[in-house]
Amino acid sequence: MGASWFHRRIPRWAALSLAAFAVLTLTVGVLAAAINAGYFRGPLIGLLAARSGRAIQVKGTWQARLFSWHPRFTAERVIIANPPWTPAGSMAEIGKVSVTLRLPWLHRSFGVERLELEAVSLHLVRDSAGYANWQLTDPNKSGGKGLPLIRSLSIQNARVELADGRRHLQFNGTVSVGEAGDATLASPLHIEGTGQLNGRADTFRITADPLALVSREAPYRFTFVEHSSGSTLAGRGLLVHPFIFDAIDASFEATGENLKDLYFLAGVTLINTAAYRMSGRFTRRGTSSSFDDLRVTSGQSDTRGRVSIESSSGRPRLDIDLESRFLRLSDLGARAAAREPGTAAPLVLSDAMFNPDSLRRADAMVKFHAQTVEVGHVSLQRLSAGMTIEQGIVTVDPLRADVLEGKLDVRVRLDATKDPPPASIDIKISDLQIARFNRTDAAQPPFEGLLRARVTVTGEGRSIHQVAASANGTVTAVLPHGIIRASLAELMGLDLRGLGFLASKNKQDTAIRCAVASFQARQGVLTAQNWLVDTDLVQVTGGGIAHLDSESLDFAFRAHPKGLRLVRLRAPVLLQGTLAHPTIRIQPGRAIAQAAEAVAAGVVLTPLAAVLAFVDPGLTKDADCAALIAAATAAPRQRPAHPL
Repeated sequence: MGASWFHRRIPRWAALSLAAFAVLTLTVGVLAAAINAGYFRGPLIGLLAARSGRAIQVKGTWQARLFSWHPRFTAERVIIANPPWTPAGSMAEIGKVSVTLRLPWLHRSFGVERLELEAVSLHLVRDSAGYANWQLTDPNKSGGKGLPLIRSLSIQNARVELADGRRHLQFNGTVSVGEAGDATLASPLHIEGTGQLNGRADTFRITADPLALVSREAPYRFTFVEHSSGSTLAGRGLLVHPFIFDAIDASFEATGENLKDLYFLAGVTLINTAAYRMSGRFTRRGTSSSFDDLRVTSGQSDTRGRVSIESSSGRPRLDIDLESRFLRLSDLGARAAAREPGTAAPLVLSDAMFNPDSLRRADAMVKFHAQTVEVGHVSLQRLSAGMTIEQGIVTVDPLRADVLEGKLDVRVRLDATKDPPPASIDIKISDLQIARFNRTDAAQPPFEGLLRARVTVTGEGRSIHQVAASANGTVTAVLPHGIIRASLAELMGLDLRGLGFLASKNKQDTAIRCAVASFQARQGVLTAQNWLVDTDLVQVTGGGIAHLDSESLDFAFRAHPKGLRLVRLRAPVLLQGTLAHPTIRIQPGRAIAQAAEAVAAGVVLTPLAAVLAFVDPGLTKDADCAALIAAATAAPRQRPAHPL
């Protein structure tokens, strides 16, 4: 009766369900027992390796506890290999791994309740193309949702070796990860590290939201601070989606003794400066990154703007737009950073160095605007420049600015694919008012007039100074009309009457009809080919050399009066010293300046017509300069023992 009653009361489908459940329970129980006993170890590790995309070995013991709401796996002596998109090798060796899983239930998703790693050694690598052994999926394939959510993490004193070819970072040290307190109390996550970053001592600390509260629907926030090489980099930000690093928003501030030292923190090659401060915002979306609201100050100089980077093609492309209210070149370079060896005298031509490698790695389009740029004693106003970098070829076309009421136009081409990089430079100056040059007081200037000049040189080097020190080419300046104080004009003839003018501060003027100075540059040495100043009172000729490497000057001048002078000293006037600190003195007796001897040794004077046309073809039609050309052509100067 009992059996028939059971069959009448219990439907057949229910009986089958109960039987299936019993079989399933028995199967799971046997499987769990087999896993706990070490059976199925190979297939499970193989499944995990397939899901992670890299080989995994467990050379020690293996334990699994499945009959729990929080299944737990423990493995010892675990080796995780590099993925197939990076060179062969191991990414990690772990003494012991303990994983507690969180099973899905109602509104709770699958995840990792706790992950503990002991005796860890990590070997992290990324090449210049962006392929890294810590990436979860092949970067050439789309898809992947990042790491599963981890509710608690503990890693103590892991040995970490990082070689990041993309950001040019090398780190060797220890890193610890964990919650400050009990993970069940939702304590913040702390990541701390210490070691050598790019050969310099480095410490860093990251504090992030508690892992226990992480949600896929909410961003994951963090703060960070890092110290290395006298610089500090700090900030805060968020991962738009937890543990997915393709979407980041952050703000940062960096301070230190030298902007170049930021390389040891960020892997970005910059230039030497004095003490600096930098701030900005960083955003990343996939292969696109941008630095916005950038602000940098050093000494009296400031720069602000935006930099965006697109790396989807495998070769980063930068779009840079910067501006400055005031930029002083003396705030840049090794001297500004107090890192110049010895006690060398200040240089006018900047020795701020750039790294050719940084120009080879990426392409760029750069725009720069500045209200004022101070170059030595000269200020450039309303400067604008456009620059492109394509496959290591740098082109500046053009750089324009107002200078001393005149106009400056500069074009540069530099080939950074070679070392040292060869460069070609073409500079044009028009209508520069020489009365304002190096003037710091209201006194009447010794000269007035609108100068025109042109410089076409080639050289090589990693700074303006290095290029100038190896320059070959032509430098020419012309003053078609001007005014010179009569006392100074006659002093060039070393006439006692002129000395009297100076003593009485006489402000009588005399006209400059045409003045020409042309130089030939050879391996950084400027040799005067033509130096002629024609005034109402005297005609001045000169010659000499300038060494652009040391910026030293050695010129001599002599005036030929156009009228009778009762008393006259025939010694030349010497211009010596350096570009930064020139000196003028009288050569005693009838001695010939060394500069004059150098000119007389082998300089062939260039015809004046060609010199003027090189600067501006219209100058050959100027009445006074044309007359000077005609006089020189009708009675060409014979090269004397010296050109004075």
